[in-house]
Amino acid sequence: MRAEALRLGAVAVGFAEAAPVDEAYAGGYDRWIASGAHGTMAYLARHSGLRRDPRLLFHGARTVISMAFPYRPAGGYHHPWIADYALGRDYHTVLRGRLGILAEFIFNNFGALSRPCVDSAPLAERYWAMRAGIGYIGLNGQLIVPGVGSGVFLAELVTTLSLVPDAPLAGHCGRCGACVRVCPGGAIRSDGSFDARRCLSYLGIEHKGELPDTPRLGKHIYGCDECQRICPHNACEPPEPLEDFYPDPRLLSLDITTIHNLTKGDWRRLSGQSAMRRVRLSQILRNYLQLT
Repeated sequence: MRAEALRLGAVAVGFAEAAPVDEAYAGGYDRWIASGAHGTMAYLARHSGLRRDPRLLFHGARTVISMAFPYRPAGGYHHPWIADYALGRDYHTVLRGRLGILAEFIFNNFGALSRPCVDSAPLAERYWAMRAGIGYIGLNGQLIVPGVGSGVFLAELVTTLSLVPDAPLAGHCGRCGACVRVCPGGAIRSDGSFDARRCLSYLGIEHKGELPDTPRLGKHIYGCDECQRICPHNACEPPEPLEDFYPDPRLLSLDITTIHNLTKGDWRRLSGQSAMRRVRLSQILRNYLQLT
């Protein structure tokens, strides 16, 4: 099973028993929602029961298989205004296909059913990655895979197959505080808490209305990688990603002149295969006007 997941492009895979999340994690999440730090992302407050127990998400679930797929190509970061994860093909589409192959492998070999989850189901994916032993959650809230870093997409297969659970990793990221100091909006706090309303990635992508006067997006028109760029765990040479995640040359060449002259049709063609298709051209132009 592990070998098949690695063959499909994962750099880490682990197994966790499908059971209720621990109360410390669940309580912390509920307090975060109650504080309003999730901003306008109302979907994060829905389906609290499903978030607490993956067995409610998929009937008969016995194991959560957690996987990490790298997306940072060799040479590191490529565009000053766009987060690396958005430069390649939309990971939702790519990884659902990969997880579908793994689900078929499980059914053909063990007769068990599986549900793929790729950042769309109400599943606490960083928690399950931690429980499955593939990484730990850093001070910046990112899942860090030892020896790989945080430049990974997480994906899960909730399955009726019972597998021996892996042990969670001991320790933590080191808490050097570099991500706290570099965060442009002050969204990351030294106590490990996070206020999405001050995150430039949230403001540029999730926030649909007029942008606040502060914090300003600055040079970030889609996403923000500052806390990852400074993280010592990302100083290593990244593993080879799937070809689908290599940057689209058209997005890499996006400059001020191109953005200024974009039409709706241009934007649909440019963003159609990327995760950037989730935002409208009006948002991109709004963000572009804050470039400094």
